[in-house]
Amino acid sequence: MKRPNQLFRNLSAKIAAIPMIVTGLFVFVGGTVWTVVYSFTKSGLLPRLKWVGLDQYERLWSTKRWLVSIENLAIYGISMLVLVFVIGFILATLIDQKVRFENAFRTIILYPFALSFVVTGLVWQWILNPEFGIQSIVRDLGWKSFTFDPLYTPEIAIYGVLIAGLWQGSGLVMVLMLAGLRGIDQDIWKAARVDGIPAWKTYLFIVIPMMRPVFITTLVLVVSGIVKLYDLIVAQTGGGPGIATEVPAKYVYDMMFAASNLGQGFAASTMMLVTVALIVIPWAMLEFGGKKNG
Repeated sequence: MKRPNQLFRNLSAKIAAIPMIVTGLFVFVGGTVWTVVYSFTKSGLLPRLKWVGLDQYERLWSTKRWLVSIENLAIYGISMLVLVFVIGFILATLIDQKVRFENAFRTIILYPFALSFVVTGLVWQWILNPEFGIQSIVRDLGWKSFTFDPLYTPEIAIYGVLIAGLWQGSGLVMVLMLAGLRGIDQDIWKAARVDGIPAWKTYLFIVIPMMRPVFITTLVLVVSGIVKLYDLIVAQTGGGPGIATEVPAKYVYDMMFAASNLGQGFAASTMMLVTVALIVIPWAMLEFGGKKNG
């Protein structure tokens, strides 16, 4: 009996997937193409095909607000990536030592992730408020010269947002890392102890390389959260003081809905798309192309 053609294998499943595929192509691919096309037009309150070439992009990159938003996203993104991985991994290694009340600690650390960014932003807006937050509490304890008001200092306001982001995101990273650590064969730890390998070397040269898939999954989740950073900014600072905590997603929203300038919003959206593509495409080629070649 001849083997069926590969094209007709699981035919029912493939037919059932057609509506989803068509919808995905229409919504995502079609929406992306539509956004890119209209970024070259002079669209205002409503989209219209009045071509202006690269004028929207020239205006975008000559706008101080956009440049500040890019700088803020870079500062927040790099700091978030480094710190959330370090904090999450350290917390996971500590809990992995079979500590007492492990379930309680896991729940407490993961709890902030269950909150929305709006709630997180409001909570940390109160905590960092100099009138009744950390600064006020420390001064009431006797340290009258203590100053801690990052959200009200333009030069460091983005780091106040970073604190809130770390508070919410570290729990998720901790759980993912802990799952990866629990998947490591215990015989590896026993062999390392027999050979007299220090614990830090075991983690650095054996455990972390084995957790590569977990790190990649976590990286994708964290980066996606960084790129679409919006609600935390709106809830915590509103982009202020001034434009000190502006981010690209907020710039896009304000241009499209507050300023009724769809063309400028589409141009900014396209630049965000290009930035993500420049990061994802080379990574995907190295990740999947390398496996295929192997």
